[in-house]
Amino acid sequence: MSMPTLARAAAFALAGLAAAALAAVTPEEAARLKTELTPLGAERAGNKDGTIPAWTGGYTTPVPGFKNGGRRGDPFAGEKPLFSITAQNMAQHADRLSEGTQALLKKYPQTFRVDVYKTHRTAAAPQWVYDNTLRNATTARLEAGVVKGAYGGIPFPIPKTGEEVMFNHILHWRGEAWQNEFRAYLGTASGQRVLSVEGLGDWQMPYYAQGQADKFGGDHWLIRLVNSGPPVRAGEAITGRENLDHAKTAAWVYLTGQRRVRKLPNACCDTPTPASAGVASFDEVDVFGGRTDRFDWKIVGKREMYIPYNTNRMYTVARDSELLLPHHLNPDHVRWELHRVWVVEATLKPGQRHQAPKSRYYIDEDTWVAVLGDRWDANGQLWKTNWAHPVVMPDLPATTPQQQWGFNDLVSGAWFISGVVNEKAVHYRIVPRRPDSFFTPEAMAGEGVR
Repeated sequence: MSMPTLARAAAFALAGLAAAALAAVTPEEAARLKTELTPLGAERAGNKDGTIPAWTGGYTTPVPGFKNGGRRGDPFAGEKPLFSITAQNMAQHADRLSEGTQALLKKYPQTFRVDVYKTHRTAAAPQWVYDNTLRNATTARLEAGVVKGAYGGIPFPIPKTGEEVMFNHILHWRGEAWQNEFRAYLGTASGQRVLSVEGLGDWQMPYYAQGQADKFGGDHWLIRLVNSGPPVRAGEAITGRENLDHAKTAAWVYLTGQRRVRKLPNACCDTPTPASAGVASFDEVDVFGGRTDRFDWKIVGKREMYIPYNTNRMYTVARDSELLLPHHLNPDHVRWELHRVWVVEATLKPGQRHQAPKSRYYIDEDTWVAVLGDRWDANGQLWKTNWAHPVVMPDLPATTPQQQWGFNDLVSGAWFISGVVNEKAVHYRIVPRRPDSFFTPEAMAGEGVR
């Protein structure tokens, strides 16, 4: 290698080291998490006109009568909407609505609306999560799309890039180990509702295993689902292990007809996921999930927007049919509030493949939950709007979706929702941490039920 070539290689290496060093913030910047920022990185102060209040610690008061795993009450049940946004008046509020929400108002003008309520900043987490978040601020970094030097808290509470914001969402606090019974439905363009999945889910986040940092190997999110319905899918199961290095992410399915476990060849990106009966792709779970390296990520800025929030009332209705209208969720049971969100755009990198080459995501500043996401197809047409509905869970404490997420296909008119628990006995049950072996293909094969 010639001297000029060596010099260039050294320069690139030094540039890479500098980029890695700049990924973490300085101790002086991190100190803001104890002053003008919340412990998770949001602005403590409210907005100028008082419609967004200051954060004062979140909501940690147990709802009276609640039992672990049971139906959560609505702590704000007595409140009425401040106003409603419809297709007729949406132009007055367009600057605070996502393009997907506006498209739904236009597409279903007779049935879809946005009921806006008083804003409550309920986000909270245990003190040890706050402590870890403060530590992560000065140690976490991204190396080739892999999070390094972070554990047990938000990795980038003072983000510098769009990719860091998205990893804050992927690794947001939602508990360590839990279980729920749920259903998923496909809504057809003609207005029919088809049960696509019914089963029992076990979920675990080793990334948030308190006091286990020395044992953390990169698998940050584990899932095991066993289907009880619909009848054609009864007995099927899926196990997944999401790793910070997505090259190590893996998923397996148990197929009853073959009585064997198969590893999925591509548990990634726009590949359909068996957990939704193939209706949604892997990276549509929780609005966005999985690997980030196919896209260039850009922070557009922060905006005050109307987003689904504190949506406990969705789970107080007893029947699925009360929640699900032919083409979308029943707006009577969906609460929207004004919150500050990070707006992040994803643009497909040259040479990469994806059905949605452009996306825009809206991430709540208090929780880092991606509450809304819009996707454009290869023709530049707004294709899908994805959504999730954060729930106040003071027993954790947290404000996070109960594994409930979905999308509306704005082109075909179909829609999908996962995590419907209204007719189920177990909504979100906090459980002891399971052994790692529970989330393996061998364990799933050993418990095949037919």
